[in-house]
Amino acid sequence: MHFFDFSLFKFTFFDLLDVVLVAFLIYQLYNLIRGTIAANIFIGLALLFGMYYVVKALHMQLLTGILGKFVDVGIIALIVVFQQEVRRFLLLVGKNASLQRNRAWWQYFFGKADAEKNNYARIKPVIDACKSLKSTRTGALIVFAKYYDEQFYQNSCEVIEGKISKRLLESIFQKTSPLHDGAVVIAENKIKSASCILPLTEKTDLPAQFGLRHRAGIGVTEANDATAIIISEETGELSYAKQGRVKMNISFAELEKLLNKDF
Repeated sequence: MHFFDFSLFKFTFFDLLDVVLVAFLIYQLYNLIRGTIAANIFIGLALLFGMYYVVKALHMQLLTGILGKFVDVGIIALIVVFQQEVRRFLLLVGKNASLQRNRAWWQYFFGKADAEKNNYARIKPVIDACKSLKSTRTGALIVFAKYYDEQFYQNSCEVIEGKISKRLLESIFQKTSPLHDGAVVIAENKIKSASCILPLTEKTDLPAQFGLRHRAGIGVTEANDATAIIISEETGELSYAKQGRVKMNISFAELEKLLNKDF
């Protein structure tokens, strides 16, 4: 009686770690392109590569030669086509490995009470301004950037470099203000800039009522390590965007919790 020889399959701890890491990377890449045009582009490229290996196996010389040109520049083509997604992936990796994140964990365990108290003093003017803007149905887009990329933000912004205050935020978003049409960017505990034109998200599965303000708020959180508060001009509804996802119609209690966690 012959038994199947399982000795051919040597499975070590590092093999398991290898599989887990690859699965994690694939999951993260899926999260980055889910619901965007990039997902359709990825499917198209996968079909193209699959077709190449099929026609090569069938010895179809002409198609093999044509598709081979695309395959030869595969990695370069992927970087060019998925430039934004690669940027977001590297930001995600850098954010999780940064010393700032490690320092935040240290403060969480050894100085949580003081940190929350100091943080509330920073976010209170923003929450008060949002209450005022919501009550008057004044549209607003406030971005909280963990790392202020001058090249990304200042190309289309008016530099403010001002202290965070309720009145300053209210005055910026008043409809008669020349700075109201755009986003305010907050970083390093300052209002860094206003009237910023931001990249729009490429997601295709957003609610029909989302206008340019919502799409810009989602788009900036896809391209940068940032979060965004969006106040609808039509309904006064408060939304919160992070990592390309948006929470709609949140309360001010929820907003305070989110800002305490992220800002």
